[in-house]
Amino acid sequence: MTDKFTNIPAAYEIVSLEYIDEIKSQAALLRHKKTGARVAVLANDDENKTFNIGFRTPPKDSTGVAHIMEHSVLCGSEKFPAKDPFVELAKGSLNTFLNAMTYPDKTVYPIASCNDADFQNLMHVYLDAVFHPNIYIHDKIFRQEGWHYELTDKDAPLIYNGVVYNEMKGAFSSPEQILYRKITDSLFPDTIYSVESGGDPDVIPELTYEQFLDFHRKYYHPSNSYIYLYGNMDVAEKLAFIDEEYLCHYDNAQVDSAIARQLPFKHSTVTRGEYPIGNDDREENAAYMAYSWVIGDSLDAKLCLAFQILEYALMDAPGAPLKQALLDQKLGEDIYGMFETSLLQPYLSIIIKNMNEADRDQIVQIIRTELAKLAEGGLNHRTLEGVLNYYEFKSREGDFGRWPKGLMYGLQLMDSWLYDDSKPFVHLKFQAIYDELREGLSQNYFEGLIKQYMIDNTHCSLYLLCPSKGLAARKEQALADKLAEYKASLSEEEQEQLITATAELKQYQSEPSPKEILETIPLLTIDDIRREAEPIYNKELSEHEIPILQHEIETNGIAYVDMLFDIHHIAAEDVPYLGILTEVLGNMDTDHYTYQELTDEVNLYTGGLRTAVNIYGLQGQNAYKPRFELSGKVLYSKVSKLFELFEEILLHTHFDDEKRLKEILNQLKSRLEMGFMSNGHSTAVNRAMSYFSQGSWYKELVEGIAFYQFLCDTLKNYETRKVEVIRRLNSIGQKIFRKAYLLADMTMNQEGLQLCLKPLAAFEGKLYTTPMSETDCSIKAVGICPKHGEAFITAGMVQYNACTGSFAESGITYNGSMNVLKNVLGNEYLWNNVRVKGGAYGCMCGFAPSGNGYFTSYRDPNLAKTYDIYTDAAAYVQSLELDERELTKYIIGAIGAIDTPMTASMKGSRSLAAYLGERSFEQIQKNRDELLSTTVEDLRKLSGAVAAITEAGHICVIGSESKITEEKERFEHVEQLIQ
Repeated sequence: MTDKFTNIPAAYEIVSLEYIDEIKSQAALLRHKKTGARVAVLANDDENKTFNIGFRTPPKDSTGVAHIMEHSVLCGSEKFPAKDPFVELAKGSLNTFLNAMTYPDKTVYPIASCNDADFQNLMHVYLDAVFHPNIYIHDKIFRQEGWHYELTDKDAPLIYNGVVYNEMKGAFSSPEQILYRKITDSLFPDTIYSVESGGDPDVIPELTYEQFLDFHRKYYHPSNSYIYLYGNMDVAEKLAFIDEEYLCHYDNAQVDSAIARQLPFKHSTVTRGEYPIGNDDREENAAYMAYSWVIGDSLDAKLCLAFQILEYALMDAPGAPLKQALLDQKLGEDIYGMFETSLLQPYLSIIIKNMNEADRDQIVQIIRTELAKLAEGGLNHRTLEGVLNYYEFKSREGDFGRWPKGLMYGLQLMDSWLYDDSKPFVHLKFQAIYDELREGLSQNYFEGLIKQYMIDNTHCSLYLLCPSKGLAARKEQALADKLAEYKASLSEEEQEQLITATAELKQYQSEPSPKEILETIPLLTIDDIRREAEPIYNKELSEHEIPILQHEIETNGIAYVDMLFDIHHIAAEDVPYLGILTEVLGNMDTDHYTYQELTDEVNLYTGGLRTAVNIYGLQGQNAYKPRFELSGKVLYSKVSKLFELFEEILLHTHFDDEKRLKEILNQLKSRLEMGFMSNGHSTAVNRAMSYFSQGSWYKELVEGIAFYQFLCDTLKNYETRKVEVIRRLNSIGQKIFRKAYLLADMTMNQEGLQLCLKPLAAFEGKLYTTPMSETDCSIKAVGICPKHGEAFITAGMVQYNACTGSFAESGITYNGSMNVLKNVLGNEYLWNNVRVKGGAYGCMCGFAPSGNGYFTSYRDPNLAKTYDIYTDAAAYVQSLELDERELTKYIIGAIGAIDTPMTASMKGSRSLAAYLGERSFEQIQKNRDELLSTTVEDLRKLSGAVAAITEAGHICVIGSESKITEEKERFEHVEQLIQ
């Protein structure tokens, strides 16, 4: 790699320059001479380039000003005055990441793209947004994104609305999210970390427009900025652009954004709060507790990594000692750890979920007793060594899935840079730290950490979060009363002013930006787009009559292996047990290992194992292929061990440990509940799809609401059901794990494949061979969901509104233009109506090759209004008008959503999905050609596909009791979600 720092513009000075071998990058720290702006650059050969500009933004209260600012600056700027440049970029760029995030002490604006011109465009728009936003011209931006009074007429109720306001109402609907926010409050009461940077819905309406503007004036200055560049680019050119267009126009300013350190407590603290539950929800065993300690300094990279290791070893691993000590005493149903490093002072928490408040002191005593044992030589060093290996494997692999490497390194960099201008790279230079930690194993280093930072550390807190029936309804009523009282206090003239302001905001939101303004946002051309689809890497082989699918890709010496078993022959009544099977395998004793020892073996020798049931849909058909999968990744030198572990887990697990089985089921129930609250939109979509799609119903039965209800019933009647559960798990395993149902999926080069063949043959030879009856072998149909049109009530204050249907049943064939339509609907029609006007945090739609489609919303204050918007979508598409530039924009954005850079494992997974979904490369290329040649008339013709979805009547809502009760006639079934 050539030196990228030889011609740095004179406006900058290089503070330090080094090579970081762990991430194969030249790392430069620079300073902008005139303003003092900080600049960090990681130059390397990665074509997926990343830019980020961040600001230290310490909030003084919980009005959410930093969060509202993050949203608002992206709503138009001096050079790009369109009302929503962010969405225009989402519509029409090849970005691989485009977002902004608010943290407790900083706000960051990262973008990424593989296309040079696109990267430059994105960077330009973001720089103009943060330094020259239109918030000073249009107060409506603040009202739309933050909060506003909404009064449609003199007889209507007065309400609050706003995107961030509704987003945070959703965030504060989850007990876990409430708990996490209260932990920092309890540990850092005298600092900015005691307030909610995202905004507390009870406090957000206290923020004034002038306070909002003052926040930008103070903190959004180059002297308070942190600029980051990553990837293969002309660094000097980018730095010159940033200086000449923006930085050089500012002087150095003394921005007081320093973050105060919390002085240590002399004594630990105990605080208590409440969270809402429904009137039918249980109060017993429904409390949460967080026992938390402040751990040193975020600049101490060794300490931070050591506590990541300890947190997993003590709290998260199967059989982890702190977790197991509490589970053994039946104190909590789900116990896990959390180590947070993105603050000045990191903290460690042990979270106990579903416990009784009265057990608080006993829990503390058990934790402290167990810590004392561990500090006195009770730590399992084989466990620590395994965890070290696992984390080092992840660090060296650098596989962040769909997230760009540059993004993840840039966020990690801020964990130190924000608090010390000279230390942006300390967390990226990890190899020496791993070596030191390994040496520390023989020197009782980890035992010393437990004693210093947990046992003897008085800077700790105990926070109890207890259930309160009807709390949400009481708060909702109190707010309604407060607003009604305020409305009554207004004169007729003042009420008219609010009605006018509401109408003016809606008018502002309804008016599109003029064409000439939209055209200020740079746009690529169709010629900038690769015509050829990404290759499919599928090579069908056979060894010892075992079908093998190889994805011959260079993986840097890592073998990605997936054992797939066809489960079409499993009876419908047994399918929910597959959901349990995925959780117990690898988490229970086997013939040769306790479950704790098994976890150690997995961590010592591999990069991780995973079990899952995946459903592969076929193009244009209401058909599917269900597969039970056990996958793992391992260095080539250790593939034999991987197959030994596969055999041990699949064929030698002891399902008959009734106590351990119940622990796993309780944890699984807890994690499903957390997922429903954070992913309500996708939960509702799959449930609605299951009304007509067998594949979706199968997914429901193994991981959705249907599975959750099955699990709750099993736990409620555990003493009478446990023997049957164990019998079924044994029986199902013997029906599945057979050579006849096996496909070995291998992502690796030829060297790796040759190393895998012998252990694969040995593994195959151990699979079950007991004869099965013709009935047991026959393909079974699972049917579809017996219910329809459901609403599930939560204690939250927002909705997740799903509407689904099959356009294939209407005779409409999937084609590539549907990707463009998804972009038009998602980033124009739904965005403007559901988010901008309606106040929902998110809205989306999709059209699958299987012929199914959906509309859904996320953290949505509305219900009926959103369904009306879905209903009108077909008419919108039928009368769609786009000029050539607009159409090009939507085509480019649709391609950008498809052409995301993929890691080796992602390429393998995509190729496998195409193979099982029977999608040939020719079909994929055909769909891409259709996308690239899309016309406006093509889009209009798809109005029938939209109507097929919205008119099918397949709806499912997860939401608040008040909204669902208002619309109860819309639903056939209404019930509580959480049991």
